[in-house]
Amino acid sequence: MISTTAVVGSGYMGGGIAQVLALAGRDVMLADVRAEIAATNRERLIEQAASYAERGIFPPDARDRVADRLIAAPSIEDAVTDADFVEEAVPEVLEVKHETLRRISAASRPDTLIGSNTSTISIGTLAEAVSGQERFLGVHFSNPAPFIPGVEVIAHAGTGSDAVTRVVELLDDCGKVGVPIADVTGFVLNRLQYALFSEAARLVEEGVASPEAIDLIARTTFGFRLPFFGPFAIADIAGLDVYRFCYTSLHSAYPERFSAPQALLEHVERGENGLKTGRGFLATPPERASELTAYRDDAYAALSRLLTRLGDAPVDY
Repeated sequence: MISTTAVVGSGYMGGGIAQVLALAGRDVMLADVRAEIAATNRERLIEQAASYAERGIFPPDARDRVADRLIAAPSIEDAVTDADFVEEAVPEVLEVKHETLRRISAASRPDTLIGSNTSTISIGTLAEAVSGQERFLGVHFSNPAPFIPGVEVIAHAGTGSDAVTRVVELLDDCGKVGVPIADVTGFVLNRLQYALFSEAARLVEEGVASPEAIDLIARTTFGFRLPFFGPFAIADIAGLDVYRFCYTSLHSAYPERFSAPQALLEHVERGENGLKTGRGFLATPPERASELTAYRDDAYAALSRLLTRLGDAPVDY
């Protein structure tokens, strides 16, 4: 079991990760480029935990739990020397990450697992600075770390399978969902996120809609489904044959940007059109359609009530 941890980089992301680990009962050594920065950020994280508890979004005893578990280290080396797991969360600059990872791997035990919170840099590239590369992997939290459940767990070619298993177990203990994926630039989250942003920006550039209108459409249509269903489940429910038709229309207007994925065409050619045929990208049988519809309706109604209670986000356009 991973019981002692360290977070190197005590800023917004690293601090949030440290709170997650501390609230899950792990001892956390917090380090930064200077001891005083780590100490200042420790106090910030303790008071933030108290504020979150007062708002009811952290446990009532969160302040004490974070204060008891979180220690500001004098140096990176002091932070990692006895840690079972170290999370690197320094700025997204290759040279800075390489230097930090060299220091972490040199000062830590040979069996210490080392994760990087990089959002786009290849884990294989980062691994070049790590001694004992079998213990190194990407552990990519999303912002804000205490509240976003999904965490990408990225093995490079030399990562040991036990490292992935142990990190996923740790994340589960922390109330997070660790999702193992392959090592490519941008991983899954950011390739999807930036693909969406690119098309949204083009729509603004083309004068189709304003940023405000595009955000509103995204939030109140397909984005409304995403807390409950991913893109493959949504496609299966809609019908993959319908998706193929829509791709044909889009390709005729924007041939350089939209072509039906080969995997989609292959499913349709085999008559695997999604929920209505019992197989598509998923394998939900048609007899579960009514159960799925009921879940969908309950979920969307609950989200509607939540959004009504919270009101509009304080965003100005």
